[in-house]
Amino acid sequence: MVEFYKYHGAGNDFILIDNRSKVFNPDKKIIKNLCRRHLGVGADGLILLEDDSLSGYMMRYFNSDGKEASMCGNGGRCFVAFAQSLGLCNDHFIFNAIDGYHEAIILKRDKDSYLVNLKMNDVSTVLPYDEGFYLDTGSPHLVVFTNYINKIDVFKIGKELRLFPKWGADGVNVNFAQIENNKIISRTYERGVENETLACGTGAVAIAISAVDQNLIRNSPVKIEMCGGTLKVHYEKREQKFTNIWLEGPAVMVFKGGINL
Repeated sequence: MVEFYKYHGAGNDFILIDNRSKVFNPDKKIIKNLCRRHLGVGADGLILLEDDSLSGYMMRYFNSDGKEASMCGNGGRCFVAFAQSLGLCNDHFIFNAIDGYHEAIILKRDKDSYLVNLKMNDVSTVLPYDEGFYLDTGSPHLVVFTNYINKIDVFKIGKELRLFPKWGADGVNVNFAQIENNKIISRTYERGVENETLACGTGAVAIAISAVDQNLIRNSPVKIEMCGGTLKVHYEKREQKFTNIWLEGPAVMVFKGGINL
């Protein structure tokens, strides 16, 4: 029996497993079945907490298609909350992930609900394309600004844009964003999940950075309203480079259970 915990970050939900003793073999088929809605535990992805020689702990993230994936911002915050629930860290934490080391600060805790600030990688390039703006915030993203956020068929258009050859074999995550009263309303089609998700952390960062880069918004933090909740993106801009980027948002433990493998 493998113990798991279900967490969500603004509705972006994950299965988390303490895998320091290698109790779970990250088999693609098993992960895909566990993440299936209705027929499995149900989640946008699965996260393993493993040992790391330098920071102590490593976050490994798998999308719901079973493939090990690039950085997940909402998952990163849930990982930090999970680590503290296991007694592995205090309110300041550093861990390793596929895109390097991340610093995190737990701002608030109320039983199983956390407010976490997660430091993200610097961004130096925002590339304009006919379709929108391309940038990498730990995961590759396309940001499309619109005035009709509620009318967009995110699944249909997101799927089409996600697979354009120019993004490479792995494609991109596709974000639609509308600026309204100094905040941004957004919706995201996530690769690997292959559907719209309730929130996307690296997507929120990509949207905020793109908006500031294009002088569409100037405040910090940038408030991003997603279907599952609100995230805040803090940043500093030095010439064309964005540094000291922090993703602030909730991480909530929903339930725990056991898996027979």
